[in-house]
Amino acid sequence: MISDEGKLKTLMLRSLDGDAAAYRLLLESMQTLLQRFFARRLGGDLARVEDLVQDTLLAIHDKRATFDPAQRFTAWAYALARYKLIDHYRRHRVRRHEPLDDERDLFAADTTDTAQAATIAQADLARLLSRLPQRQARAIALTKLDGLTAAEAAHRLGASEGAIKVSVHRGLKALRAYLGPDPELRK
Repeated sequence: MISDEGKLKTLMLRSLDGDAAAYRLLLESMQTLLQRFFARRLGGDLARVEDLVQDTLLAIHDKRATFDPAQRFTAWAYALARYKLIDHYRRHRVRRHEPLDDERDLFAADTTDTAQAATIAQADLARLLSRLPQRQARAIALTKLDGLTAAEAAHRLGASEGAIKVSVHRGLKALRAYLGPDPELRK
């Protein structure tokens, strides 16, 4: 994930020039930052957090032509995220004051609530595992996340121990291929 103003602005400018890879990396980086931003405000309501993230990413896409290269990208993105949050509050008749902080709030590390960070990590993990066939995802979940042995996982899934080992191996290989050589760039 990229969270540096200079790098994000460079990606935005390259995107505006038609660089599809830069645009994809910009949106992926923004997705992670926006998840943290909205999770700090909405708590563990993952569905609403994801809805707001997607709404904001769409707004970034729709409004990208309005971005002024002379201004800070993070301030522009923060304004869009803040407006989406206020719209959410209005739709759900929530009376809450949202302070006029600067864009650094969008990129602030979430050190106050590790449960929220864990919730976001679980959502990211679920999204990654959903890319795999169900058998591979389940084998990885049981052996790598739940800590079962291959034999225990095989018993639970009604498969052979060898089939579980192969499923885990193939699933992890597929995830590594998806994440590419630098997993930090694919969050």
